[in-house]
Amino acid sequence: MQKGEERDMYKSTTYTGEDRMCDLVCDRYSVLQVMSRFGIALGFGDKSIAEVCENYQVDTATFLAVVNLLLNEADGISLTTEVSVRALTDYLHNSHAYFLDFRLPAIRRKLIEAVDCSRSDVAFAILRFFDEYAAEVDRHMTYEEEVVFPYVEALLIGESSSEYSIETFRRNHDQIESRLRELKNIIIKYYPAGSTNELNGVLFDIFTCEQELASHSAVENDIFIPAVERLAATEAITTKPESLSNREKEIIVCVVKGMTNKQIADTLCISTHTVITHRRNIAAKLQIHSAAGLTIYAIVNKLVELSEIKELLNDSQG
Repeated sequence: MQKGEERDMYKSTTYTGEDRMCDLVCDRYSVLQVMSRFGIALGFGDKSIAEVCENYQVDTATFLAVVNLLLNEADGISLTTEVSVRALTDYLHNSHAYFLDFRLPAIRRKLIEAVDCSRSDVAFAILRFFDEYAAEVDRHMTYEEEVVFPYVEALLIGESSSEYSIETFRRNHDQIESRLRELKNIIIKYYPAGSTNELNGVLFDIFTCEQELASHSAVENDIFIPAVERLAATEAITTKPESLSNREKEIIVCVVKGMTNKQIADTLCISTHTVITHRRNIAAKLQIHSAAGLTIYAIVNKLVELSEIKELLNDSQG
């Protein structure tokens, strides 16, 4: 194979739902991991990507967004397609299980076989470095499982939070693959290998895992975070205002009638301070801060009759 042909074999390609899933896998075998994290198994014959996704109840747009990002990341593809936040959360959850329960433990076992900790202080330090790194990855992903995902789940069922936002996650989202890169360089430069095949095998796995973690971070940064931001913005727009209490409705009527806070307090047998607190709560719930705005609200919601307003206006003019 000529070098030009080799480059062309891995040229950038944007896949669509009409492409066959088998062609996608044969062209870029790294997509097998994406499939497993979406719960898609082999044995799909000649079905298209859209058909396979439908069979496994996976959102096709989300699957394609992840695939096209990971296969064409260097080209900076603009991801404008609406994706399923729930499908992304499931994908990331399965990705966490892959790294914590399979990938990192497997690398550790191979590392123990490749370096002799009993005979070399450098080998012991390398293993300790790896364990500290694995613990860091665990903390990072546990935070997502215990804080970020519950926040997203609340958004999906229509509950917003004033105590947390996805922007907090964005600001604190570390690149967890960076220390793995450091471990790789330490092994290459400083470990006097006695068994080349075993150690090279571990290094190959570390190189691969580094790339996988970088892809994991790319999905979070370029797809998941923007999708959650859109969801949060939509939730903020569609959330219904908090309902008013009967007392607050009474105060609105009094305000519409032109009564002062003192007059309202005397009429309702409450303190002026309580009136002021109710009015502040009313403004926060309705986002209405003027008597004229409350008048319109009162008429629309039948708290007062239009004829009453006209009588009040006539009395004030008279």
